[in-house]
Amino acid sequence: MIKLIRITTIPGSLRGLLKDQLRYMSDFYEVIAVSGKGEALDEVGQREKVRTHAIEMNRAISPTKDIKSLYNLINFFKKERPDIVHTHTPKAGFLGMMAAYITRVPVRMHTVAGMPLMEANGNKKKVLLFVEKLTYACATHVYPNSYGLEEYILKEKLTTPNKVKVIGKGSSNGIDLDFFDPDKTDINDYPQLQADLDKFAAPDKFNYIFVGRLVKDKGINELISAFVKVHEKFPASNLILIGDFERTLDPVSAETEELINKHDSIYFIGYQKDIRPFLKVSQAMVFPSYREGLPNVPMQAGAFNLPVICTNIVGCTDIIENGVNGIMVEPKSSAELYDAMIEIQTNKTLYSKLQTNAREMIKARYARPYLFNEIRKEYESALSQHSL
Repeated sequence: MIKLIRITTIPGSLRGLLKDQLRYMSDFYEVIAVSGKGEALDEVGQREKVRTHAIEMNRAISPTKDIKSLYNLINFFKKERPDIVHTHTPKAGFLGMMAAYITRVPVRMHTVAGMPLMEANGNKKKVLLFVEKLTYACATHVYPNSYGLEEYILKEKLTTPNKVKVIGKGSSNGIDLDFFDPDKTDINDYPQLQADLDKFAAPDKFNYIFVGRLVKDKGINELISAFVKVHEKFPASNLILIGDFERTLDPVSAETEELINKHDSIYFIGYQKDIRPFLKVSQAMVFPSYREGLPNVPMQAGAFNLPVICTNIVGCTDIIENGVNGIMVEPKSSAELYDAMIEIQTNKTLYSKLQTNAREMIKARYARPYLFNEIRKEYESALSQHSL
């Protein structure tokens, strides 16, 4: 049976980025999921019904740790002799593609879902640029998960055009429209969250929601600054924050964290396995990220009929059309965020239009069964070319 190894840097990414996809692929291939150790990796194995293997990889640049991780990957590939290695996330891509190249894995695929170098400067950017180019050089196939990201890769000449392709209409995993269905979500089915959900569900409230890591490059500093001013004008506004702080690589400012902890209408919920009840009680999503590949969160919000305020960046522009299913703002601008949030609350005609279009646009582009089948077709095509 064809052996397929899928890799992410940390197990939380494996759990979130490839939900249901690994189980789907296991009907056709022997699938092994590789990432750092932890409960999330164990959960992936149980949920997806695939074999897992833990190899620690450090997200930050760390030559000593990276060499150790590369050594462990090389030994693992020598033992398993996979037909396909398919990586996600920057460090897993860098190490996984090098190890696969060194061990002569025939099909070496890397999905690109955002690049840190897009926001880097100086020597850091040079290092990240080198890493990205080396990753692509070791790969046989490079899959940007949005057309905007494909354009950036080709414009910057990070690899040869014949290696680069967007699968389907983009996305790493598509959207499960049966799961993300507001008509099938009842907040009364979440008794452990009832106290919070009841507050948000009050008819006079207008709830904005953000889902993601609470870090600087997700635009959290600008979001908090804008919301505080919105709340001064519309006291019935709330901001729901779903996700965890990361205080090492890219922390928010001390002022922002203090406001999150102290403001009466900012609700820090933390990481949630199931965000549907919070989408159900929200009126709009705000997603002011600085860089993305093709982010899942705006797609999930759209599936729940939520208009999305997002930044005019690669990836987001694939999902959101300004004035059609959301509002685009320039990144790093709390003033534009404020204006968009005010507009979406006060312009009822516009809000109704955005809401009406939201789910249908996601359904037309990113339904999960379509994408899974397109990825499998890529595997079959690559394997047949190799056999020639």
